Amino acid sequence: MTFYIESLGCAKNRVDSEVIIASLEKSGLFWVNDPDIAELIIINTCGFITSAKEESILTSLEIKRQYPTKKVIMTGCLVRRYEEDLKRELKEIDGFTTGSINPEKFALNIAQLIKESSISTQKENIESILQNRRKLLSFPGSAFVKVSEGCSNCCSYCAIPMIRGPMRSRLREDIMHEIKNFLDIGIYEINLIAQDLCSFGLDRGGAEIEELLKEISALPGEFWLRLLYLHPDHFPESILDIIGKDTRLLPYFDIPFQHASENVLTRMGRSGSKEIYLALIRKIRERLRNAVIRSTFLVGFPGETDEDFNALLDFQRQSSLDWMGVFTYSSEEGTKAESLSGRVSQKTARMRRIWLEEAQASITQKHLDSLLGRSLEVLVEESVREEKLYLARAYLQAPDVDGLIVLRAEDLEPGQHLTARIMRRNGIDLEGVPCHAS
Repeated sequence: MTFYIESLGCAKNRVDSEVIIASLEKSGLFWVNDPDIAELIIINTCGFITSAKEESILTSLEIKRQYPTKKVIMTGCLVRRYEEDLKRELKEIDGFTTGSINPEKFALNIAQLIKESSISTQKENIESILQNRRKLLSFPGSAFVKVSEGCSNCCSYCAIPMIRGPMRSRLREDIMHEIKNFLDIGIYEINLIAQDLCSFGLDRGGAEIEELLKEISALPGEFWLRLLYLHPDHFPESILDIIGKDTRLLPYFDIPFQHASENVLTRMGRSGSKEIYLALIRKIRERLRNAVIRSTFLVGFPGETDEDFNALLDFQRQSSLDWMGVFTYSSEEGTKAESLSGRVSQKTARMRRIWLEEAQASITQKHLDSLLGRSLEVLVEESVREEKLYLARAYLQAPDVDGLIVLRAEDLEPGQHLTARIMRRNGIDLEGVPCHAS
């Protein structure tokens, strides 16, 4: 049986989808990257915020509409939160399984749902599946390595602990085994991901991110290592020295500050402030000259006043972040914020998001302009062959969320890394030409 998987949501969900692929192929199914030729279609859903839930449901219904004779199964975060509701409301869908939270049981769940006795249902250890992933959904040359599952921060607005449970860290030796396997097959960029990398190991008694980075830094060969995501309230400054000593550990920091008003941060369940966060940014930039900092902000949170928002605008101006994303608050069932007073209208929240985005555009463009004329190492993602163009990224651009570098060249290959000279900026993208390939 052939199957296709539609992966929605974050990079952590993408890793889950890759694990599902590995698990089902081990059980005798065959993955295809085209729903037209698949017999079974799996949608790995996101249930983080309202817009993600809506996308998951609409995508699933549209796929079933396009392929009415095929088996369509929903799994992932949305199913973990609302399995019984989905079963009752979405009669069009052929089945629902929370098996992605236990990938070693996924084949068994699928076999039962579609009544397919030819599927091997032997259970397999999750670490064995993780370390033997070969069919990746990321661009060539890049892979995501999840170091922990769940989150224990329990921010008042966030449903992740309810969906994925408290944080459970993987063993460092298992993570290192997975990274070595990827490097052995030619992966160049390793993206370490977790809901909170800073807390890695705390569930075992102490933070281990510093030790993990030291072990990775001891590996031979050329590669990039990128850290996604670093909670600002317990950012380990010791990692700056480790990163500063190894150019392979990229000075790219995705730090989700979420806000800068102490009033809002306290209601979010966070302990920071504008002054504390600005001091952290200064330390990073003082110790790592080429540091790139990305963050996300949440506007329209209950109780956010005009004064609070102005504090956020001032923080944006003073911090001069390289990249920024903005979300409007989404009230989620079961979270502490759901019962907070001081609701902000959707119109006000949308306007605040637009103001932040418009202000950020010129800040980001100024940072990008400073790169004109420089030579940067880049990783080629994909080609637009009919125009002899290639899309690539440098250390300052994380997969999926930041701008790209457009290369005018011939005979490059996705997954290839090379040095390119940056010639001009086009919006939030850069344009360049190769210096030499490697």
